[in-house]
Amino acid sequence: MPTPLKDQLKEKDQEIVRLRTQLEHQTRKKSGQIQTLAKMSQTIAQGIYIREILQLIVTMTAEMMGSKICSLMLVDDKGRDLKIEATQSLSEEYKTKPPVPVRASVSGRAILEKKPIIVPDVAKDPQYTYPDIARKENLRSLLVIPMMIKEKSIGVLNCYTAEVHAFTDEEIQLVQAVANQAAVAIEHTRAIEKALAAEEALETRKVIERAKGILMRQQGFSEEASFRLIQRQAMDRRKTMKEVAEAVILSEEIQQKK
Repeated sequence: MPTPLKDQLKEKDQEIVRLRTQLEHQTRKKSGQIQTLAKMSQTIAQGIYIREILQLIVTMTAEMMGSKICSLMLVDDKGRDLKIEATQSLSEEYKTKPPVPVRASVSGRAILEKKPIIVPDVAKDPQYTYPDIARKENLRSLLVIPMMIKEKSIGVLNCYTAEVHAFTDEEIQLVQAVANQAAVAIEHTRAIEKALAAEEALETRKVIERAKGILMRQQGFSEEASFRLIQRQAMDRRKTMKEVAEAVILSEEIQQKK
């Protein structure tokens, strides 16, 4: 067999080996990503505290994407600023950086446009709010994915790389899937918090009404005077009105047992 032909076959064999190795690597990576998403879903379904959920999400996302820093930011109640709520970064300077304005930041663009934003190099982007931190922490490319609840953006998931990186459609879709799960977790937790707050408010009102009734019966106070007494005692003693009302009720129960 002529030498050129042997060389060509050898090169073909090497190319096949290279492609097989690459395919196996991609398969293992895809399998790991699927397992990570499944673990996230399981964790969210277990309903542990939201802080732990968000921290797990950024940690696993950073590992899955090979990110230098991954952070999750939420929009404040007024819809003006984005604040970091979770990050796997050990940098105190990054973790404690002030909130960024929605209408004048890269992350805010994802909120306003309701779509992923890619920054090839944050250190060179004029809209990036903290270029000094980016240079100090060696942050280059950034992928920002909005977290959506129905048609409302509630926050973003940021993924930074240590080198300039062209994010692929597959990577964007992967982080979007994570962001969707994060949004579900936050929505679920907020709904529970509202329900608990409403339940606590109802319980507080019942206790105060019972205490007012005791004061009206024992002291001959009017309903308004009874309420004001409980309110004043709460302020003077730096207690909640519920705590003062419970003390009134306990006092009567003790008197009845004598």
